[in-house]
Amino acid sequence: MEDNQKKFHIAACASLIGLIVLSILWELVLSPLRPGGSWLVLKVIPLLIPLRGVLRHDNYTLQWSSMFILLYFTEGVVRAVSDKSGISSALAGIEICLSLIFFFCSIFYLRPLKKAAKNAQKKDDIQKA
Repeated sequence: MEDNQKKFHIAACASLIGLIVLSILWELVLSPLRPGGSWLVLKVIPLLIPLRGVLRHDNYTLQWSSMFILLYFTEGVVRAVSDKSGISSALAGIEICLSLIFFFCSIFYLRPLKKAAKNAQKKDDIQKA
């Protein structure tokens, strides 16, 4: 694995874990919709699904989770614009940043693997011809 790939993987893992921690703190402590916390903390559960695969370098998990994370980007944009609380808008900005970091780092992590797979496919096609 290249050094850059390792850095992208570490950043993707860190941003996913950061997004999980942010979501829990946001909805239970920092700026919940209702005093004492809200059921919106359950939005963390879908983030836990790809966590194991992302930590284990599973390429398939990184592929689908890079598209899945865009739901959290969208939520961040909506809440940054619509929430009246200043802290909630700031937390939404952090959510936007973390989701974009995960998205781009997973894409850049997978890029060399995709190129290698395409080259291998071309070689197979040439040999079959």
